[in-house]
Amino acid sequence: MTEVINTQCCIAGGGPAGMMLGVLLARAGVDVVVLEKHADFLRDFRGDTVHPSTLEIIYELGWLEDFLKCPHQKVNHMEGVIGKENITLADFSHLKTQAPYIAFMPQWDFLNFLKQKASTYKNFTLIMQAKVDELLVANDTIVGVKATTDDGVIEVRSSLVVAADGRNSDVRRLAHMDVLEHGSPIDVLWFRISRKLDDPSAVFGRIMPGSLMVMLNRGDYWQCGYVIKKGEYEALKSQGLESFRKKILENAPSLKESIHEIMDWEQIKLLTVKVDFLKKWYKDGLLCIGDAAHAMSPVGGVGINLAIQDAVAAANILACPLAADKLNAVHVAAVQERRQWPTKIIQFMQLIMHKRIIYQALQSKKDFKAPLFLRAIAAMPVLQQLMGQFIGMGFRPEHINICNK
Repeated sequence: MTEVINTQCCIAGGGPAGMMLGVLLARAGVDVVVLEKHADFLRDFRGDTVHPSTLEIIYELGWLEDFLKCPHQKVNHMEGVIGKENITLADFSHLKTQAPYIAFMPQWDFLNFLKQKASTYKNFTLIMQAKVDELLVANDTIVGVKATTDDGVIEVRSSLVVAADGRNSDVRRLAHMDVLEHGSPIDVLWFRISRKLDDPSAVFGRIMPGSLMVMLNRGDYWQCGYVIKKGEYEALKSQGLESFRKKILENAPSLKESIHEIMDWEQIKLLTVKVDFLKKWYKDGLLCIGDAAHAMSPVGGVGINLAIQDAVAAANILACPLAADKLNAVHVAAVQERRQWPTKIIQFMQLIMHKRIIYQALQSKKDFKAPLFLRAIAAMPVLQQLMGQFIGMGFRPEHINICNK
């Protein structure tokens, strides 16, 4: 027999957007059910760059001290190596925030933190291993979902369904949403490798002729992203693991002592980069946020933070009408109206980076020099601070502003 659960808001996806929206709505008195299709949050190579904009939200919730007890590394400058030049790309230290830096934190620690905070609210329910298979529709309005769980099929009926289930959103697919594909000329191979204690901590990216690699400081290891041309993975794999290790060392010679740790292609995860944008983030009874509304490139590590911004905006706009059972289409449309232009600006900047810097570097067979605008940033601290503002806080940063706290 199918179990039926009645709630005010059903959120599909227990990632950063879904969990943050869930805890904010529950905090405001809304009955919330979050459905996460996996058994836990332990999935590596997800967005780990928690930007100052997100840290400020956590501060406003009164959780920053607890949050910073989770394992993390702080970076207040974003630096890169381009050809033979060391370049400071952004300075976060001058931000007028409680935490003017990026915190590198495993996403599972972030999500478990939100889970622990949400568990203090009786009106918050998290169901793991719950995969949405069907949307429930009545009078052309989405009124809930049907999901498969370990204990059988459940129906969650709600005033609003929120799709926060990522770039390959099941809910978005089931709702037949119209997606604008921007495309991307690159993919990324993620892997981890040991880090020496005396390694520099702020090197964010390394661009050499024919290659680009990101190195994120995770304490005792580097989380590395090796950028390749779109669709190049199988050809690279056919050349053998030793050839791939040599390519890594050409970009990052400092990894010579630990490169032997890469022993199998199973240690390397392919991220197929996509950049897209829903023309309309909502239907009657449904709202998409985060990557379900706009898949982002990994450039700048902004994806998780944009998802959090979407969640905060949605909570600010929707919490009161949801709690009062007075939600209407105007409220839901207002979320896209508020969040779409900041997202479009960042996607535009990412696409420019893809075309003008990353792809050009991958095509280059001789010394690759930093473009003029990057050299200008490196030479002018005021521009580094401006980039720190753009990357760290984004455009139109959100703040907690819910009527019932």
